[in-house]
Amino acid sequence: MTTLHTATSPRLRRAAVAATAAVALLGLAACSSSSSTGGSSTTASASAPSSAAASGAALSGKVTVFAAASLKKTFTELGKEFEAAHPGVTVSFNFGGSDTLAASIVSGAPADVFAAASTTTMKTVVSKGDAAGTPVDFAKNELEIAVAKGNPKHLATLSGLTASGVKVALCAKTVPCGAAAVKALDAAGVKLTPVTLEQDVTSALNKVELGEVDAALVYKTDVQGASGKVTGVDFPEAAKAITTYPIVALKGSSNAATAQAFAAFVASAQGEQVLSGAGFMAP
Repeated sequence: MTTLHTATSPRLRRAAVAATAAVALLGLAACSSSSSTGGSSTTASASAPSSAAASGAALSGKVTVFAAASLKKTFTELGKEFEAAHPGVTVSFNFGGSDTLAASIVSGAPADVFAAASTTTMKTVVSKGDAAGTPVDFAKNELEIAVAKGNPKHLATLSGLTASGVKVALCAKTVPCGAAAVKALDAAGVKLTPVTLEQDVTSALNKVELGEVDAALVYKTDVQGASGKVTGVDFPEAAKAITTYPIVALKGSSNAATAQAFAAFVASAQGEQVLSGAGFMAP
């Protein structure tokens, strides 16, 4: 069944509410760091605030967040909310393929926070000792077939993408959206030869928007974020290729307290509200 998704834009909450949530959750991030096992991600849970949070310590300075391309719209909004709650803070972003970002981090690129679209990719950063604690899973995502607006070729299944004359874009296998596509295609028993392999999900979606391909396997949130420029087609095998998003502050951060606070803010109830409004699923 074909479904058309339109973008949503949750209202900003009052700065005082955001400040309370982010500072209180700073204690959770610090606690997670001290009890790190150095490997697996965990979902966010309630925790008593640390002494720093209890004292209402002010946050300031710049934090640089490396985040998966599929998080661009939601993280840009969350960054603005965090800045509004903490007037002395500036949040900057570097969006791209999770594998590329992870490689940059372990090579020494200056970053304070890493949010990946893959627990496997996150393990790369953790195993190299670059994570300041245990990553927290903050969202999940599901694939969808993105086609031209109105679905003029009436594509409805993964097997339909193999029809003669249908041009398809996929993400490279090393990218989380590409790894998820492989799982979904395997589950459907479909062998597909794409005309292009893209390095992030945004590039794959752009191919559809520009009319260079007839379809692409991207995340539901990307279709929704396209504001009606493309149509999304659901398929059952997507349930077998769910993507989990973890986030962690980085050990090499020059602004550790603010980095921990931002990571905790993303995993907070306020962060989840923004993410769910964009089509992400709860972790």
